[in-house]
Amino acid sequence: MGKESTPHLFSLEEANALIPKLELIMERMQRRGIELREAIEALAREGGAPMLNIEVSDLLERRPELQSLVEELEQLIHDIEECGGQFKGLELGLVDFPSEIDGQIGLLCWQYGEKEITHWHPLESGFDARQPLPKTARPRYLQ
Repeated sequence: MGKESTPHLFSLEEANALIPKLELIMERMQRRGIELREAIEALAREGGAPMLNIEVSDLLERRPELQSLVEELEQLIHDIEECGGQFKGLELGLVDFPSEIDGQIGLLCWQYGEKEITHWHPLESGFDARQPLPKTARPRYLQ
């Protein structure tokens, strides 16, 4: 089939317009993530194994009732990806959007709790390289 299709590049306005939807998705993910973490911690205590060594498949084998919780988390990640966002982690609640920033392709970086996107980072790096958007990329009006 050849090379991958180029991802949609988001304008800042397009990405910011998705924040209300992302907030709802991420809020549900955070709650479900806590439930899953508590189940893993309980299993680790019971088995005396470190939490890091417990795979989701092991968890579901021992606690099949958590299947719907895992499926819901997978669906929520899918919902983010359907919007064009890249889910980058539940712990910090991060979603990135490919964009052109000052003439280069980078990632607009939204963190759960932020009301608008104010930061970005280069494609090759992650959250640790996050920096404020250049003034030229920001809209000249208040939303």
